Amino acid sequence: MQKHIRFLDIEKIILNAVAAGLIFLLLLSAQITAAQAKTTRIKDIVDIESVRDNQLVGYGLVVGLNGSGDSLGNSPFTEQSLVAMLERLGVNVRGQNMNTGNVAAVMVTATLPPFTNQGAKIDVNISALGDAASLRGGTLLVTPLMGADGEVYAVAQGSVMISGFTIQGDAGNVTQNIPTAGRIPGGGIIEREIDFTLEELQQVRLALRNPDFTTARRIAQAINGFSSANLARAENGASVVLRRPNGYNGSIVDLITDIEQLPVQPDQVARVVIDERSGVIVMGSDVKVSTVAIAQANLTVKITETPQVSQPNPFAEQGTTQVVPRTDIEVNTGPDAKLAVVETGVTLQDLVTGLNRLGVPPQDVITILQAIKAAGALQADIETL
Repeated sequence: MQKHIRFLDIEKIILNAVAAGLIFLLLLSAQITAAQAKTTRIKDIVDIESVRDNQLVGYGLVVGLNGSGDSLGNSPFTEQSLVAMLERLGVNVRGQNMNTGNVAAVMVTATLPPFTNQGAKIDVNISALGDAASLRGGTLLVTPLMGADGEVYAVAQGSVMISGFTIQGDAGNVTQNIPTAGRIPGGGIIEREIDFTLEELQQVRLALRNPDFTTARRIAQAINGFSSANLARAENGASVVLRRPNGYNGSIVDLITDIEQLPVQPDQVARVVIDERSGVIVMGSDVKVSTVAIAQANLTVKITETPQVSQPNPFAEQGTTQVVPRTDIEVNTGPDAKLAVVETGVTLQDLVTGLNRLGVPPQDVITILQAIKAAGALQADIETL
């Protein structure tokens, strides 16, 4: 008897095939997402040669303070600056006894971004230089901002914005944040541009923010694989040379734009960073520990002196009053002292979990890590801040 496939069976087969295809797509999407999570863009891990910020600094005066400025007797530079400023405006007060508290000498700092055009505005930071109590309500007068070469690149002026305050009474005061430091958003105007033409270069260097030979090679391979040409070369662990090919229609700027979105999986050296002052410990994911035994205990020695007075019996023929010392010495090695064995090849998570089970505080963890490194069992570099 010939068997016929019913319509419902065909529908079931189609639904199963569709379900299997959806599962395959979901698994493929999950794998792609996991792979992308381990990579980062080239633009996020490198800096372009000569494309950098420049630091600017200047000295100025903030006026309009409500008696919270510098005391001219304790800040002679404020008085000298005030006299010089008034003389430039046609007011001669040299030799006069000034006693104003509404002026403060400040240092003005700013960052000049790369390729900033003349007339563009930048933010500036204000910090008191004298003994001013607060800069709230003050206005910065015209202040030239100079670069490291001594040339003026920007001019700053405007009302100072303060996030802190100070309230003082007869018996106490309250201070929140820092009232002697502020900011002027858009308070600096660029007066001079830095002469640098990037598009005329035939090659540039990509400087790795975290130098590593493996990462530099992966960047070069990603660029060459994308362009199907030998455009990039890992010069060392800190830089990759990118050259513009002869047949390329765009400039070096276009080439940088094309390659900076390429994904690369950065590598890093196994490192443990320790800040002994704050007890902060940061360990990389590749930190490994060989087989080692760890014991941690706090030794406490307690000495208690309870002297006693010894007197002779009443109506005794001889005897004197004496002070008899009584010393009680107690040595405590800690009831929670334990000895733990850390097997070879453990990961960062295993190490942290083991130390937490021992109840080790952060300061003792620092000592333990340094001891493990000295024993040659820590496969990582220790950097102390």
